[in-house]
Amino acid sequence: MLKAPEARNLNDWLAYIEGLHPKSIAMGLERVNQIIERLSLHPSFTIITVAGTNGKGSTCAMLENIYREAGYKVGCYTSPHLVRYNERVKVNGKEVNDETLCKAFTAIDAARTRDVDYPVALTYFEVGTLAAIWHFMQSKVDIAILEIGLGGRLDAVNAFEPDCAIVTSIDLDHMEFLGDTREKIGFEKAGVYRSHVPAICGDHTPPESLLSYASSIQADFKLIDLDFGHHLTAGGWQFVNQGLLQYELPLPALQGHYQLDNAACAIAAVESLQNKRTVPVAAMAKAMQATTVAGRFQTISLKPWVILDVAHNPHAARALAENLHTCSKSSSKTIAVFAMLGDKDIPGVIAAVQQEIDSWYVADIDHPRGAPAQTLKACIAQSAPLARCLSFDNAANAYAQACIDAGENDKIVVFGSFFTVSNVMQAFAQTTQ
Repeated sequence: MLKAPEARNLNDWLAYIEGLHPKSIAMGLERVNQIIERLSLHPSFTIITVAGTNGKGSTCAMLENIYREAGYKVGCYTSPHLVRYNERVKVNGKEVNDETLCKAFTAIDAARTRDVDYPVALTYFEVGTLAAIWHFMQSKVDIAILEIGLGGRLDAVNAFEPDCAIVTSIDLDHMEFLGDTREKIGFEKAGVYRSHVPAICGDHTPPESLLSYASSIQADFKLIDLDFGHHLTAGGWQFVNQGLLQYELPLPALQGHYQLDNAACAIAAVESLQNKRTVPVAAMAKAMQATTVAGRFQTISLKPWVILDVAHNPHAARALAENLHTCSKSSSKTIAVFAMLGDKDIPGVIAAVQQEIDSWYVADIDHPRGAPAQTLKACIAQSAPLARCLSFDNAANAYAQACIDAGENDKIVVFGSFFTVSNVMQAFAQTTQ
């Protein structure tokens, strides 16, 4: 049996919890519920759960800032991280420090191993989720925003009862775990909904499976375009509730028309909880203008214009292409620094964005699931046979060459995976120290 680290070193703890379960992903709530009961992890704070194929991170960030601006103490748990594990657990916008995380991991591990003969085999994500809730309880937060890691119904986050649950969007991703159709995936994501609890859906054409599930449990269901929505105006946007204008708000700092869907979901959730956690419109407006999320069409340099985006499925790639097209200039070229995991829809991502890319700098990912650069190159050759395509050992090297080749009016867009963006983020940080 693995032995827990004696010192409070975060890297040691992360290596330890990564080895606790033979699988990196093991669906089901039984193991998590055991620890919840052993530690009495029954939060009294308000919980908003956020599920969806894309848009979860942006929606969580908006909600976090809205409630912070309204004066509440807010916990926020998201995944995955880009550079530091600490990014996953924040209180009032500040990452939890190493020592505090180690303390939380120690508490979870003590409960996990309470029966020394039959320790509970938790996954990395399960330990992290339990540790985040334990810390939020210790910190006495007023409200916690919890991002579902994968799916919904059987995700560790779903072991905790929400006061409101959001499904932002539904598309084909993680099909080996969730199913190979939108109907199957929609059912899994609908599992975050609860009877008579506000259930927000930001998908414009939700699968029947999600609609049927929400109806069958009598969730307080609210659907974008039907029960709430948004209208773009010359100076911002309008939040519409039950067909009536409710708020005039400034455009989100996050770029892309699709971010209005995420913003509308966030406001719909806030509205559904006004009787529990009152929020003035001024807090909503200020949060819209202040919310940014690393790796979501994030600009890190202007000459050349370097954009980081974690788009890793066709739905997200189409949104990325829309943003690139909106800001394109006929005189500039766009270089893609591109690397993906092999279990993702690589041809679908390439097809979604290829019209906006002039050159592809493809790279390996140092991960067991990483797609070889040569595989990416072959997929690009099938979809865009005339495109210029170069191969590199890693995304950082691809990015370095792209910086050499790009003119000051050109764009470099880094995308395809959280790992891709993380690799370039770290390389960029080293060059700017």
